[in-house]
Amino acid sequence: MARLIVNADQGRHTISRHLYGHFAEHLGRCIYEGLWVGEDSPIPNTRGLRNDVLAALQRLGMPNLRWPGGCFADTYHWRDGIGPRSERPTIVNVHWGGTTENNHFGTHEFLDLCELLSPEGSRCEPYICGNVGSGTVQEMSQWLEYITMPGQSPMAALRRRHGREEAWPLTYWAVGNENWGCGGNMRPAFYADVYRQFQTFCRNFSGKRLYKVACGHTDEWNEVLMREAGRFMDGLSIHYYTVPGPWHKKGSATRFSEEEWYTTLRKALAVDEFLARTQAIMDRFDPGRRVGMVLDEWGTWYDVEPGTNPGFLYQQNTLRDALVAAVSFHVFHTYAQRLHLANIAQTINVLQAMVLTDGPRMLCTPTYHVFEMFRAHQEATALPVFLDTLACGPAAQCVPQVSASASRDAAGRLHLSLCNLDLEKEAEIDGEVRGVALKAVSGRVLTDAKMNAHNTFKQPEALRPTAFDGATLGPAGKLTVKLPAKSVVMLELA
Repeated sequence: MARLIVNADQGRHTISRHLYGHFAEHLGRCIYEGLWVGEDSPIPNTRGLRNDVLAALQRLGMPNLRWPGGCFADTYHWRDGIGPRSERPTIVNVHWGGTTENNHFGTHEFLDLCELLSPEGSRCEPYICGNVGSGTVQEMSQWLEYITMPGQSPMAALRRRHGREEAWPLTYWAVGNENWGCGGNMRPAFYADVYRQFQTFCRNFSGKRLYKVACGHTDEWNEVLMREAGRFMDGLSIHYYTVPGPWHKKGSATRFSEEEWYTTLRKALAVDEFLARTQAIMDRFDPGRRVGMVLDEWGTWYDVEPGTNPGFLYQQNTLRDALVAAVSFHVFHTYAQRLHLANIAQTINVLQAMVLTDGPRMLCTPTYHVFEMFRAHQEATALPVFLDTLACGPAAQCVPQVSASASRDAAGRLHLSLCNLDLEKEAEIDGEVRGVALKAVSGRVLTDAKMNAHNTFKQPEALRPTAFDGATLGPAGKLTVKLPAKSVVMLELA
């Protein structure tokens, strides 16, 4: 039995909605076919963006969307993606499959997408990654002028000639991506100087402050960068992928053993150690925690689905991925004071996607359902949780059986998310909620008898959340929960 205590009358830090951000790169079928089908497509669309995907993503209340990469960002020249689509030059995607794309999805289309994903009261912030690896300071500066200049200027005039009168609101801007590797194979001291140079000319012409994100990497790299350029940045970008096997044989997304189940979850939970080390380095140079950690790529990475282009990174998404997403969020919540933004990789048809498409067909993945279930945590106050739990899994891959996180929203409602990582055994929780009088509990659960349960285009709703009746309230805040094996549960307590 696990022992759980939630201190509902405490908590100081807000769980930023931006921890639930997304990432759409020009990679495989993420942009083309996934988001963009073109205005002449038989697939129903709004200005070229497919309606079924828009509707699904709108239900998530997406807080931000990172674009155009990834590795693609440091080969992307923004002027190729503006103006009449028939006149835009084609480019070769040298990083992802060597395919040729027509640049029909560019700055206007991306920012239009963000506006369409911004229902009233829930804005989707664009998060743009600028080209450092093969670009110039002038190119990056002019892109920002094109997007944000409300008055008269050469780039504002160019924007208006292409049909957009008003400047777009913009907050998040990354100065390069993975410049230690695909973004230029730079050394940390060199990138620190390059970052200082580029960011000098990154201006938000609307008058609103631009949140400038520098490219981080390993502990050694981050230490050099924070020391040499920390005062010039607002965020430090880091990446963390959960890869079950070695890089050359990562493992299958759907055909895996019980040991691989636990290996994957153990590696997902190790993001805690990575964030702790990064935070410690940042704290030495920025004790006031002005600079935010930006985990703008995270998620599972498996071998591609058999028969698909290896450069497209298309993988299925199972109940295992749902558990990875849920326990990752639980870790993220504990870093709410420093972790400012996170982006799962990626939104459509790539890696740990929200949505998969096949021509006119579309489905939502188990990971999508965790994002939807966990919306209640966004912008809520993180509450202190004490958890004493058994372990599960083989000795070499042992993980805690239960993972938990709690929050209190602006209306005073409490939400408690729980995971049972055990493949076979139910988890009994003896809980206590202190500091508040509770009258009712309700919830939903995501689980299945099969550890590799997933949705297919023939059965798109095979795995989805259902009502949960395994929680009961007793006197004095007593809470008893019976978690099914391999499950994610979200409870609301009032």
